Amino acid sequence: MRGMSLLVKNALLVTMDASRRVFRGDLLAEGEKILRVGVIAGRDMVGLSKLSVLDGTGLWCLPGLVQTHVHLCQTLFRNQAEELPLLDWLQQRIWPLEAALDEDALDASARLGIAELFASGTTCILDMGTVRHTDVLFEAAKQTGLRFIGGKAMMDDPASFPALRELSDDSLAESDRLASRWDGKENGRLRYAYAPRFALSCSDRLLRAVGERVAGGGRLHTHASESAAECEIVRTSRGMSNIRYLERTGLCGARSVLAHCVHPAEGELGLLAETDTAVAHCPSSNLKLGSGIAPVPDMIARGIRVGLGADGAPCNNWLDAFTEMRLAALLPKPRSGPAALPAAKIVEMATIGGAAALGLEHETGSLEVGKQADLVLVDPRGLHATPGGDDIYTTVVHALRASDVRATVAAGTLVYRDGELKTMNADAVRRRAEEQWGKVRKRAGL
Repeated sequence: MRGMSLLVKNALLVTMDASRRVFRGDLLAEGEKILRVGVIAGRDMVGLSKLSVLDGTGLWCLPGLVQTHVHLCQTLFRNQAEELPLLDWLQQRIWPLEAALDEDALDASARLGIAELFASGTTCILDMGTVRHTDVLFEAAKQTGLRFIGGKAMMDDPASFPALRELSDDSLAESDRLASRWDGKENGRLRYAYAPRFALSCSDRLLRAVGERVAGGGRLHTHASESAAECEIVRTSRGMSNIRYLERTGLCGARSVLAHCVHPAEGELGLLAETDTAVAHCPSSNLKLGSGIAPVPDMIARGIRVGLGADGAPCNNWLDAFTEMRLAALLPKPRSGPAALPAAKIVEMATIGGAAALGLEHETGSLEVGKQADLVLVDPRGLHATPGGDDIYTTVVHALRASDVRATVAAGTLVYRDGELKTMNADAVRRRAEEQWGKVRKRAGL
């Protein structure tokens, strides 16, 4: 007999496969992988045990949403860092709060974030932790079922926030230990990415040492050119533009994701394209912090891989991929025209394109036989989405909401259904988050 199986019956399947097939049918998963997609008969289920059935009648089934830049360590700080530009926001609020996190608080923050992600259809993220306690994030992802690429934030520059500053060798040694422990675990559901926070928080020596690890096959996740002030300080202190400096230190490449890239200097988009470096577009965060609007249509035109991310809860304040899809579609229209980023392209960025940005396009991001059973069922029948138009992708991007999610499946496991988390207790998550936030706030003295 085989293991646990899941049947999604009679849903509209928005496959995001190479042909972008959309059709009404069924999806059968065995264990963590998709076994069949199409019309599934009883003979197709011979030998399957413990079959769970999700009735998809009237619903749409999409690949689980992929977010390419998140900070689970910051979920406890939601609604606590308002109306500040990036560098002040970090110095005055975020870094003091991160320095006050202990293991219990970090675990509470991670689980609160994961609960929100599952309830809004996200099954895979690239996450940047804080400087300490990173094992806690991986344990939370392991236990809840999230597909998770993460890494500890690295901050060794003498000018970095004192309570988070590390010694270079200690930062590298801890990152190497975490990579050795977690990369590829849980059948590949957990992976490690080296995460120097950004150029201003890291010494040249640290960045070049991380670049050597990237050249040796490591993954890289960092922030780049998020604000104009950041870019100017990097140019003054490092003698060149931000993204070019990251490339010179070895941080650009096919296994690298740079978050934001709102203010690329002349020639830097070409540099990203030449090095096959991916970008995480975070429209809500960029607007809320007043950072600007990333030139995403130009990136796409150059063949740069671009995914979407909510960033952290205190600069958004949601972790909702539907909001990011809508904003990503709307923001370029005044400058580049109504068709600047078609809805189909936006859905791609949130699914198979996001997976490609993370190097996971052969594992997740589309509904295909042999891929991981990461999927979300949404209900398009709400008043806000009625009547439906002829284009499925337009409805997903411009009409649907996170509240339309009816079920989320991660690696074949049902993690959310009809308002109920299946691998966590929502009330317990909420109570613990409130309790731990009070302790963090007191320790931070804010």
